[in-house]
Order: sequence, then C-alpha cells, then structure tokens
Amino acid sequence: MQITGIEQTHLDGAVDGTFYPTWIPGYPQSTHELELFEVHTDAGITGYAASPSFAGGLQYGDQLSLFLTGEDPHNVEGIMRKLETVNLVGPRPWHLEMALWDVIGKDAGKPVYELLGAEATDIPCYASTGEYRPADERVDYIQDRIDEGFEAVKLRVTEVEHIELVREIRDHFPDLPLMVDANKGWTVRVMEEETRWSFADAVEFARGLDEAGDVRWLEEPLPRHDYRAYARLREKVDVPIAGGEFNNGTHHFREFAKHEALDVFQPDAALATGIRGGVEVAAMAEAFGARFVPHTWTNALGFAANLHTMTAAGSDWCEYPMEPPWTPDVWSFMLEGGFGHEDGSIRAPEEPGLGVDIDGAVLAEAKAEDEG
Repeated sequence: MQITGIEQTHLDGAVDGTFYPTWIPGYPQSTHELELFEVHTDAGITGYAASPSFAGGLQYGDQLSLFLTGEDPHNVEGIMRKLETVNLVGPRPWHLEMALWDVIGKDAGKPVYELLGAEATDIPCYASTGEYRPADERVDYIQDRIDEGFEAVKLRVTEVEHIELVREIRDHFPDLPLMVDANKGWTVRVMEEETRWSFADAVEFARGLDEAGDVRWLEEPLPRHDYRAYARLREKVDVPIAGGEFNNGTHHFREFAKHEALDVFQPDAALATGIRGGVEVAAMAEAFGARFVPHTWTNALGFAANLHTMTAAGSDWCEYPMEPPWTPDVWSFMLEGGFGHEDGSIRAPEEPGLGVDIDGAVLAEAKAEDEG
C-alpha cells in the first residue's frame, strides 16, 4: 500500500454564542476552526487527521504530500522521521500520525487501541471547563455536570487570587474531586498578554490547593519548558503537578521524567506526540510512578486519537471538554456522530481505525467554498 496524496480542507464550525478561553486571553471565540487532512492511498483507504487552526486557515497540505506521497502508511516510524523534518521547518505535524493509524486500522479491520495491544474499557471523564468564572457562576454548572454523571470537574484560573474560586467551590461541593488548570504553560497572544506567575506565585497557589483538599492536580502553573522549576515545585507542595500538553515531541517528556518534574503527564496526541509517542510517554511516566492523562481540547478527531492512546496506556481519567456554548456538538461538528459519555464514562470507538466517520455534507460544503 502507498500514500497517493494529502488533501487538506479548512473547516469552520459555528458556535452558538461566544466564550473566552483562558489560553487566548481576551479573545471572544465564536467559531471552531480546524484543518482536516485526508491521507489517500492506492488501496482506496483514506485516513483522517485534524489540527487546530485560525480564521482563514493555515495551508500546508501540498508540502506534506511532497514528504509522504509514495510512503507505505504502515511504516509509522519511518514517516514520523520524515515528519520531524516538517516540524523543523514548518507547522507541527504530529496530528498526521493519527491518519496513518486510521488507515492501518481500517486495513486490518481493527480499532487503533487493539492494534496497540489493548482492550476496550470504560474511562471516567472529568468535565473540563475553558473559562475562568467566579464561583457564583460555577455552582449551577458543576451541579449540572454532577447530575449528568461526572465525578470530577476541572476549573480554570488565571490569577493567584483565583484560589478563592477553588475555596468557594470546595465549600459548595465538599466531596467533589477537582482539577485546576492555570494555563501558564503556553498561550495564544492574539488580543492580550497573559498574566505570568513567578515561582513564588506557583508555590503560593499550590499551597492554597493543599489547604482546599482533594485537588487531583494543578495543571501548568509554570512555562512548559522549565523542567527544573516544575521539579522544585513538586518538592515544596503536596498537590500533584501536571503538564506537558503542548510540549513538542517525546524528548521533552524525557526531560520531565529525568527531572522527576511531573506527577501527571498530559501530552496531546494531536499537538505533542502522536499516538505511538503518547504511549511511549505513558511508559516513561509509569517508570517513576507518575500518571498519564492526556489533554484533549482540540477537536473530535484529536479526541478520538487521545482516547485510543488513553485506552492503550490505561489512563484513569479522560478530559471531556464542556464549556457551553463550547459543547461536544461544537467540537464534533465535522463528524456524523459525536462523543457522548455514558453516566460520566466513555469508551474508545470499536470500529476500525479511529472509529469515526466524517460528515460528508460538512466536508463537501467546505471544499466547495475553497473552490469558490
């Protein structure tokens, strides 16, 4: 089997309203922009991948075709070496690897997790918010998630003073496991600069979480490449420290492991490692007693890739993006079916490959707009 070409289409899904993601300070997001890639083969099998994008798109499908046309999609390791060159001179390409696994799984008639030697299993979801909101605006949201079956919620913060949000939520929900994301590892500076935390700020906030109790982790309180600072922070506080969602390549996670800098490794297969790389990172984490719970906040194809990776790695939680109006219908708009949970748990799709079907009408409309 050979790859005959890469076809890229910019997709733009409407959001019924706006929300203000903490990783794009000051930006009112009202659309879901992504790049969809179709990896075509001479066997008539097409694999799909997607990456986040901006309004107007980010075109590099033709360049990917130059690197991948003629390659056997089963040669994941060899193609990933070629993608390292793409990473050197252009956009991050790790999401393309999910399309290879999609092809391989469809060819074998097996879901990706089975190709990786795993069995399907229910994974508990935590409801992942995307905005900072004060406690009086969060209580009803959290109660709604509990009523839906979620057993944990992740709160977003941007300031050290937002420890008060965590304290107030803990008072309202004394038995609810919480995760807290500071979003200091990276940011998209389109509208405003983010508020940066010093090491002392991170220590102060983390100790406040220690006092609140039953906080499962503090996510990315420091820049994503400051491995020594993460290690120092772990030594000074009790709350587990998480991060790495947007680090670039498995070698960054070897640094986290070498410094014993994280309690929870969170590489996103679509952004940081690919699927196989994610499984490798999970093994690194396990080697010194850390956990593996990937970031999933991209789109439904990225969610599927991470779900297969989690299944192979035995993750104990799955991040489930939920910040109305940013709902599963929004981040799954390119699929014929979405990713619903069952009483707060989810399973990887059992169909071959990634196990998802692209909505042909959505794709055809986007291609027509590109041609027009």
